[in-house]
Amino acid sequence: MTTVLESAEFIAKHSEHVHIPLENIDSAAEKILESMKTRVYSTKTWNEHVLHPKIANKDTVDWIFLIDLLNFSFWSDLDVADQSTPHPDRYAVQYNDRRYTGYWSLCAAINRALDKGIPVTQPAWYRDASDEDLKAVFESDTKETIPLPQERIRLMREAGHVLCERFSGSFVNCIEQAQGSAQTLLAIILDHFPSFRDIHEFHGRKVYILKRAQILIADLWACFDGQSYGYFNDIDTITIFADYRVPQALYHLGVLRYSSDLLAKLEKYERLPSGSPDEVEIRGNSIWSVELIRRRIKELHPHTHINAILLDFYIWDHAKEIQDDMIVPTHRTRSHFY
Repeated sequence: MTTVLESAEFIAKHSEHVHIPLENIDSAAEKILESMKTRVYSTKTWNEHVLHPKIANKDTVDWIFLIDLLNFSFWSDLDVADQSTPHPDRYAVQYNDRRYTGYWSLCAAINRALDKGIPVTQPAWYRDASDEDLKAVFESDTKETIPLPQERIRLMREAGHVLCERFSGSFVNCIEQAQGSAQTLLAIILDHFPSFRDIHEFHGRKVYILKRAQILIADLWACFDGQSYGYFNDIDTITIFADYRVPQALYHLGVLRYSSDLLAKLEKYERLPSGSPDEVEIRGNSIWSVELIRRRIKELHPHTHINAILLDFYIWDHAKEIQDDMIVPTHRTRSHFY
């Protein structure tokens, strides 16, 4: 299988509307490294969020699997512009006296269900649960419902059947089959769970983006602090997770540039179809630009160990923090891939 990194390099070399200004890589690398030193990004950063599990065990593995099975398409049509304050009617979940949107609304919804005694993270439950029970898990505390609700139900049932029929009802058994290799686990995920196959055609070649499959492995690594179910001897082969916010932050950092035609589409909030050349170029160049940053950090600071996962965690947080200052809108693609 072609790796994500090989795909990203190929996309970067054949892009027409997205460009990586190589002259800005050094300054971006230094800025990111200094910021990450100040905030101390590590595997422990993942566990610090109030909605992420604080106990790492087999049940946590199935929590992470379900979250990353459903970790896609949270942007709202109500947010016409990129606003730091979401539209009051967009999908949100109220949990422990706080309202959450985006990815965090999913975590809040799953935790809310668990608090009610619903075994939502057990594959046998979401394989057999009714549409009504599954929809109730994602109940909104605003006027807007969660995007793509029927697709989420379909993917839960599909994954529940696979886990119960082939892996004794738990993603733990997929991890054990991988025997400590992130790339082997990635292959297992792609072989058995179709919704993770974030693979597209670009300039006559298959290219692999694999946002959700890779972030599933990264979340396991971070949650378990590189031990137990999070131990992977090749974790540094995982790339960043090309979504909506990461490219926007990279553009802000000066390591992505768009053609005038692509900028016009983004500024008019045109939807880019999943797998379209524009969308693949944005995501592929995002992965490759961060790889160039990672390599430059390694050259400038050879004793500093940093991988693409930690860079992604930082860039994603950075993107959320500087929403008011963003100079280009996020691209809009409604897809279960991210």
